Amino acid sequence: ARRVTPRLFVRREARAEMAEAFQWYEARSVGLGHEFLRAVSVAFTSIQRAPEQYAIAVDDIRLVPLRRFPYVVYFVGTTRGISVIAVIHSRRHPRRWQSRR
Repeated sequence: ARRVTPRLFVRREARAEMAEAFQWYEARSVGLGHEFLRAVSVAFTSIQRAPEQYAIAVDDIRLVPLRRFPYVVYFVGTTRGISVIAVIHSRRHPRRWQSRR
């Protein structure tokens, strides 16, 4: 039986964080913002393939560090699929996203 890939929902706040990081990296070096978005995309695909492989950050929220960038994707499994609740710099305080459950 073929495994159904869960739907991935990216919350509005997480999309805003991605856009902010994209602009910051792109301003530093043209093309770097696009590399950041590619790293996010790779993480999203990996989350959809095997969400349970990732460590739990708090309660049922899991985290995926991005390759090459000091950012972390936080996500939670829901009945409808997978919800990405934050894409934030790994040194930012967790209180910022923990309330998003």
